[in-house]
This record gives sequence, C-alpha cells and structure tokens, in this order.
Amino acid sequence: MRVALFLTCVNDTLYPDTGRAVVRLLGRLGVDVDFPLAQTCCGQAHYNTGYRHETEPLARHYAEVFGEYDAIVTPSGSCAAMVRELYPRLGERARAEGRGEALADVLAPVVPKTYELTEFLVDVLGVTDVGAVYPHTVTYHPTCHGLRSLGLGDRPRRLLESVRGLELVELPGADECCGFGGTFAVKNAGVSAAMGADKVRNAESTGAEVLCAADNSCLMHLGGTMSRAGSVVRPVHIAEILASTEEEPAR
Repeated sequence: MRVALFLTCVNDTLYPDTGRAVVRLLGRLGVDVDFPLAQTCCGQAHYNTGYRHETEPLARHYAEVFGEYDAIVTPSGSCAAMVRELYPRLGERARAEGRGEALADVLAPVVPKTYELTEFLVDVLGVTDVGAVYPHTVTYHPTCHGLRSLGLGDRPRRLLESVRGLELVELPGADECCGFGGTFAVKNAGVSAAMGADKVRNAESTGAEVLCAADNSCLMHLGGTMSRAGSVVRPVHIAEILASTEEEPAR
C-alpha cells in the first residue's frame, strides 16, 4: 500500500512536529510514508469564506498530487472533511453550472482514499494499541469536523485508552464547539473567545495535565486561551501522544 502524508497548511507552518509524529508512528506500524513536496492547501479556508471558484484549482492540485496513492493520511479532521464532504459538492456545483463532469471526475478518486489519522489506524490498519507510552492525565476534545463530518466516534478514545501510562478523564461538554471555526474566530472574535474560555474551564475542571485533540487548529485556539489565562493544562495533538514511546517520549 502506497501511503502519503497530507500535512496541511497549519501543521506545515506552525506544528511540523505533528507531521514528524505521524511518520514515526506509522513507520513503527510498518507503513512507509511518502511526503509529496508539491502538496499545498486543500482549499478549506477559501471554500468556507465563500470563494468556491477559487477553491477549485487547489482541489484539482490536491487530486493531481495525491491521486497515485492508495491512501492519503492527514492529522487534521477538518482538512479530511474538506476532501471527503466538500470536494464532491464542488463537482456537483460545477455540473449544475453547466461546466460538465470534468471537475467531479478529477476529484472523485481521492475522496474515499483520504483518511484522518485515527480512522486510518483503526479502520485501515485495524489497530488500537499502537505501542505508545505516555504517563500523563489526558482529557480528549472531539473537534467538530471529526465529530460531525467524519463521524470518528470512539476511534480516538479507543486509541488513547490503549496507551500505557495514560489516564483518560472525561471532558464535560465534550461535544460543544471550542469556538475556533477557522475564519469564524476572526469574524466573530467575541463569541469565539467566550466559547474557547468555556472549553478551557471544562478542561481545567478535569484535573488533566493535557488537553488532546485531532486538530491543531482547534488546539491553537485553545492553547492561546490557556496561555493567556495562565492555565496549567497543555494542548497536545493525538499524533504526538500515539507516537510517544519510552525511548522517544513526548512532553
């Protein structure tokens, strides 16, 4: 199986260690991972801001870069949801506008091959115990795209519950949005900040050392909130926890 890592813009720019963690983790499980250097943005920010036509070249490029792979793995539920849920809509809208089937035909092959990391581990590789060691108390925030668009369900929790030394504690209001929402945080800053503060208070109430999620964009939003509030809770991407071992421990 030829597997490619789609790192995403946010991770490439701000959280490259998450990408490195994915490669270490999958390598430990016997998966060789390619990193196509031509990859760029999936177009999520453009699409969500209303620039649908400007999204189309980015979607085409994604299909060209990753089309030859058997599986495309990304440590981002929101970007995986962009490909799986919204790329088909791009094709449908192009067809409805009388521009034919070309866009839909180009995008169709990559849609079912794009996986968020935890569903690739559980559904494709068939593992929940990845051999990780992480001696910390953790609470898990299921981000909106993973929860609602991808339907990740209990996959992330099953992976975390199998990590040696990790104590998983329940997050109150776990299914509530953290307030990031991409450009929502810019357009509705006051509401976004209030939602983030609620999520951080809930995380602090658990007594956990670490707030874990499968999207660094949400963790960026919550991490900023925690930093300004002087919180002792740390944001950590699930990939970094799953990649952690006794020999190479994550913080």
